[in-house]
Amino acid sequence: MQNTIEDAVGASIERHRTRPGGLLPLLHEIQEHLGFVPPDRLGEIAQALNLSRAEVHGVVTFYHHFRTTPPPALRVQVCQAESCQSMGAEALTRHVAAKLGCEMHGRSADGRIGLEPVYCLGLCAQSPALSINDEPHARVTPQRFDRLLAAATRATGR
Repeated sequence: MQNTIEDAVGASIERHRTRPGGLLPLLHEIQEHLGFVPPDRLGEIAQALNLSRAEVHGVVTFYHHFRTTPPPALRVQVCQAESCQSMGAEALTRHVAAKLGCEMHGRSADGRIGLEPVYCLGLCAQSPALSINDEPHARVTPQRFDRLLAAATRATGR
């Protein structure tokens, strides 16, 4: 995978090094290709864009979208916004955490399923909502979550 990382970062740098304001597009492209932004490549990115490593690190850590570790095979995001909270997201979150064996920002014991909060999936009229690998689901009950998780697990072969 090291060559893949080097190749992906190098190719992205070449595409964006002369682009004004190229840092964000470069980081998005790397994450799209690899699934994360490798922290050990921030210095290389900074040098290519004539920025400090601290500036690049600041951008990567400021925006919650960027990950610095490979993503889990399944990513479960439970909406924590007001509408979902008013319709049972707290109980749903407890159920999901218990089912996965981890708290928010954690991973299942085998590391294959991650649990994250999200603040609005645009399904407010159909709360509570969650997404599994960026596929949104509305009116989710604990029982429905169990079925969705089983189907997603089968679909990914994990």
